Amino acid sequence: MRDVPFARRPITINPVNSPTPGQCGDCGARHIGLCDALTDEDLGFLARVAQRVVISAGKTFIDEGTTANHFYDITQGDVRVFKSLADGRRQITGFMGVGHFIGLAVSGQYAFSAEAITDVKLCRFDRGPLLEVFAEFPALERKLLDVATHEMVIAQEQMLLLGRKTAIERVSSFLISWSERSDPYPDGTSKTSTVNLSLPMSRTDLADYLGLTTETVSRSFSQLKRDGLISFTDVHEVTLLKPQRVAALTAGEQ
Repeated sequence: MRDVPFARRPITINPVNSPTPGQCGDCGARHIGLCDALTDEDLGFLARVAQRVVISAGKTFIDEGTTANHFYDITQGDVRVFKSLADGRRQITGFMGVGHFIGLAVSGQYAFSAEAITDVKLCRFDRGPLLEVFAEFPALERKLLDVATHEMVIAQEQMLLLGRKTAIERVSSFLISWSERSDPYPDGTSKTSTVNLSLPMSRTDLADYLGLTTETVSRSFSQLKRDGLISFTDVHEVTLLKPQRVAALTAGEQ
């Protein structure tokens, strides 16, 4: 369908707590997430089917196996996505931040759980009204296809990480992927420059994501520090002193 003015077709809206066009324009996710597929003129129509939601740190807002009634667009904060076994063990499958769109489900049920690492702000969309918006704005569907393709690539990288990489390579891979998410080189700055990273997740989170023990994650960080590749301001602030060498470790070149 051609992108046409939204007003030609009435849909169900959520008038309570819906963001205003002005708030959307100032949102940190405006140009890096789902909303980037729409013009400023059309963005207000997407806002009409959204509800602003604040999730406190440590709170789960998606439960694996429950009905997928909502989609979420993260506008502030960080989220851990994970799957659990009956005995309480879990595998963190990803860390999501500003601009990430989560809640897609093939079977009608969520295939994962999602929990706020920090205080999180979200735009929450009811499934029905949002699908109606997709029908009016094919650009949004194309954006979702891009998201799904990107997630497939990430899943393949994660399979390689868990199946073949050493502990040092796994930790290095995470640091490089986290730095790329933060886009530290938007102006073409050489990757020989140092990179400062904020890591909101705990060492236990990293262990659950990388398929390691917490002690092994700590030892790997210590080894990278001894080798002069990274330094720490505190447990949540790390600097990549030699990003190229860390990147080389991720590819098994050293």
